[in-house]
Parts: sequence; structure tokens; C-alpha cells
Amino acid sequence: MEELFNKVLQVHLRHKDCEEKKANVRVTIELSTTPVHRRDLLVKLTDDADPYFLFTLPISEEDFQSLKVQQGLLIDFASFPQKFIDLLNQCNLEKDSDNPRFLLHLTCQSPMIEGCATFSVVETNAFKHLNHLSLRLIQGSDKEVKDYLAACLASLKAEKQALDRKLKETEDDLSRQLSYTQQTLSEKTKELEKLRSEWTNRTSSLSSRHSEELQLEREKILELQSKFQHEMEQLRQELESAHKQSSQQLQSRVNELETSCRELTERRYKNESIIRDLKIKLTGSEEECQRLKQQVLSLRKENSTLDTEVHEKERVVSQMQVRVAVLEQEIKDKEMVMCRTKEVLEATQQQKESVEETAENKEVQLRKLEATVKSLSEELLKANGIIQKLQGEVRSLVGKVKVKNTVTVSQEKVLRETQAKLESVDRDLQIAQRQVLSKEEEVKELKEQLEMTLQKLNESKEVLKTNENVINWLNKQLNEVQLTKKTPSAEPLDTSSGLSTLTGLRAQFYPQPGKPALSPAMATDVTPTDHRLRLTVNRQFGDSAGLDPKYFSSGEDGIPVYSMSSNIIQRGCGQVFLWCHPHMTCTKMFLPYMKQTSCLVS
Repeated sequence: MEELFNKVLQVHLRHKDCEEKKANVRVTIELSTTPVHRRDLLVKLTDDADPYFLFTLPISEEDFQSLKVQQGLLIDFASFPQKFIDLLNQCNLEKDSDNPRFLLHLTCQSPMIEGCATFSVVETNAFKHLNHLSLRLIQGSDKEVKDYLAACLASLKAEKQALDRKLKETEDDLSRQLSYTQQTLSEKTKELEKLRSEWTNRTSSLSSRHSEELQLEREKILELQSKFQHEMEQLRQELESAHKQSSQQLQSRVNELETSCRELTERRYKNESIIRDLKIKLTGSEEECQRLKQQVLSLRKENSTLDTEVHEKERVVSQMQVRVAVLEQEIKDKEMVMCRTKEVLEATQQQKESVEETAENKEVQLRKLEATVKSLSEELLKANGIIQKLQGEVRSLVGKVKVKNTVTVSQEKVLRETQAKLESVDRDLQIAQRQVLSKEEEVKELKEQLEMTLQKLNESKEVLKTNENVINWLNKQLNEVQLTKKTPSAEPLDTSSGLSTLTGLRAQFYPQPGKPALSPAMATDVTPTDHRLRLTVNRQFGDSAGLDPKYFSSGEDGIPVYSMSSNIIQRGCGQVFLWCHPHMTCTKMFLPYMKQTSCLVS
């Protein structure tokens, strides 16, 4: 039985009467071969949380042919397992996406997940769900469930035995390591006790030796301190005077900068007040401009209404003029009729009597017509007066509009001028702000310079203190040398003790690698007394501590003693050899005081 696929996949469970839900189901695909060389594919669905959940489907080659015909598959039985596994892997890859493309469905008839179930691989798209493969699985019988549970139990027992074996091996390893560590710990504790005892003995001997040497060095330092104190005092006074002058100059410069800063702040406040006034004026002018714009709009509306009224009045006047022209034409016609009637009357004087009644009627009609004509002429005169008044009002309104237009133009000019002034004031203010910032940066730089000078002064004071300490030590050492040289015919041990005062700087003979300790010429000049003195010095100061290393410089200002071919201090007729540690340097301040005592360093 060969296992091809075994993974936990997300499956959508569907029932007839229940809603769809998601569950994690283990899908196992196994391939078995029978003795007759037949291959059968076994698809098995199980649930790790439910041991009684078991669905199986054995597929032989004959079953696959019928499945191929039913579902229209295009592959053969040999490639079917791999294609099926690819579909399951695709579903497993897309299970965490919001819109998975491939889904696994398990459809059951009853909500208790009993009987037969359909396991299908579905591809979803925007149009429909495509069913790639559908397998009808059978629920496992009691015997199959028991076999499945027995196989699970056997695998769990094998895992438990392997874990127990591994746990026993780890316990054995840890017990061996614990015993080994305990043994090493006991050995190390014994060694630690030995080292502690040795260390206590050594520290006690070294502390006693160092206390004696420290007492000697303190006496030397006290003698040298009185000598160098006067010179250091003079140097300190000179440095203080120079510092006072520089601080006074810096203080005057700071005062000047403060005055200039005050002037600039005053100018800035003035400029700010001017800007505030200009802003107030600008707001007033803007309000005035808005009000004038509103007035212009209202006047434009009134002008448009007046134009409409004038057009209406002109239309009425034109109608009246047409009516007057019609009436005048009628009057002319009537006059012509009257002339004709007069001619008819002159021609028909004979018929005067017969037509008197008609003439009287005509006269009455004429009187009526004259009255109507007079009334019409009066109305025309009134209309002409109204038209003239309206024309005068229109002229006055047009003049007012022109005056307001000129006022608005002048106000716009004033606004432009004020804006230009504001921009110039803003530029001046920005320039002043830049100047103030530059002055503030200069003040910061001057403060930093002042702090640097104060720091340098403190450093010089510390250097003076260290120099005073070195000078005091040198004074004491020189006094000790003079005292030892004055004693006549000293014993070799006394000479070695005198040399120990000179070699307080951890003096010991360390020949430089690759160079001889003494030149051949110097080796011939060494007397047996000097040789015994050197031996006693080497024995006495084999690993002794001397003056604190802070009194010696190891930088560029020092003169390394171990670079000299032979370090000799000459005094009078005798010679005293001075050997120094190869990692120590003597400062330049030693030389003038050694010259004062007629000692030459070569």
C-alpha cells in the first residue's frame, strides 16, 4: 500500500436541512497493487477530532472507466491520481484567500453525516460553479472504523515508545553531564582556594613593600613641591591676567551684541505695530471696497430697472405720437371737408335755408372736435414734460454711476498701493528677522568660544597641578641625591639605598630586545663596586612599585629612556648608572633640574 497524499484540507459540508459550514477533514489517497497486477486507488476522508468520521471509496480501473464516461474526464487511470492531488493542493493553497477559486464540497443526505456522501472539487467564477470532479463516498462500516481506530492506536503507541526512548536517552545524558560538572566544580573550588591563599600572601608582602616605598616617595614629593610652587604661581598669575583680558574683551563684545539685539527687537516691534496698523487699514479698505461693490451692484440693478422704464415710456410716447399724428391727419381731413363745405355753401347759397339745420349740426360737431383736439394737445404737452423729466433723471443717474466708477477705480488704486506697501514692509520685516537670527547665531558662537576658553583654563589649571606634583617630587629626589653624594666613603649597601631613591620610577634594568645592555667600551669602564651595586639593585628592586604613572607622559612629549644606549648620571668624580623600565618615559621637565645639579643624561 503506497500513500500518495495525506493532508488536512478545508471542506464545505452541505446538508439538505442545515446551513453550509466549514470543517477540517484529512484527505488520504492510497494506491494498492493486487497479486494479479491490478491497481486500485483508495480515497479516504477522516477527521482528527472525530474518530468515527470515516468515508472511503475504492476506485479500480473498471470503475474509473465508468467515472470517466459519466463525468467526461480526459485523462487515463495512470495520470488520474496526480491530477486529483494537484486539484487538492490548489484548494489548499487558496483556502486563506477572500475569494477562493477552488473549493471542496462534501454533500450528505442526512444532517448526522451518515450513509453516502458526495465529495466534489468545484471551481468558482463570476458566471457559475464548475464541477471538475465528483466522487460518491461510502461511510465506513463498523469493521472498517475498528480497523482505522486500531491503525491510529498502533501509530500513537509507536510514537509514544519512540518518545519514551528519546526521553530516557536524554535523562541518561543529563545525569552524566551533571556528574561531570559536579566533579569539575569540586576541582575548581579546590584550585580557587589555593589561589586565594597564594593571593593573600602575595598581597600582604606587596602591601608592606609598597607602603615603605610610598613613605619615601611622599617625602620626596613634599620637598619638590616647595620649589616648583613659586614658578607655578607666577605662571598662574600670567594665565589669569590673560584670561581676564580675553574675558573683558568677550564681555564688551557681548554687551555690544546685546545692545544691537535690543535695537533690532525694538525695530521689529515697531515694524509689527506698523504692520498691524496697515492690516487694520487694509481690512477697513476691504470692507469699504465690498460696500462700494455692493452699491455698484445695486446701482446697476436700479439702472437696468430705469432702462426698462425708459423703454416703456418711450414706447408709450411713440404710441402717443402715432395717435397725435392720426388726430392731426383727421384734423387736416376735417379742415379740407370744411373748405369743401364752405365752397358748397357759397355755391349753394341758394340752398342755404334748406341746409341751415345741417350746418348747425356740423358746427356742433366742429366744436366737439376742437375740444377733443385741445384736450389731446394738452395731454401731448404733459407727456413731453414727463419725458423730459425722465431724461433728466437718467442723465443724473448716469453721472452718479460715472462718479461711483471713478471712486471705485481710485479705491482700487489705493488698495494696490497699500498692498505694495505691505509687501515692502513684509520684505523689510523678513530682512530684519534674518539679521536678528544672524545676530543670535553670532551670540551663540561667542558663548561657545567663551565656554571653550573656560574649559581650556580649567585644563591648564589641572596641568599646573600635575606639574606642581612632578616638580615637588623632583625637588625631593634632587635633595636626596645631594645628601647621598655628600656622605664620604659610603658602603655598597648605602650606595644601593641611595640609588633606590633615584630609581623610584620603578627603576630596573631591562635590556632592550635586539640591543646590548651596555656598549663594550662602557663594559670595560665598569668597576667591581659598580657591578656589585647593580646586582644589589636588581635583587632589591626586582618587581617593586614606584611613583604613580600619572607623573610620566607616554605620548610624544616624553623622551623614552630605553632608547638610550647607556643611561648614566655623572656627579663629581664618580659614576652612577641609571636603568629605567623600557615601557616608561621621562618628561622634558627633568632635564633642566638635572643640569642644575651638574648631571648629564646621555
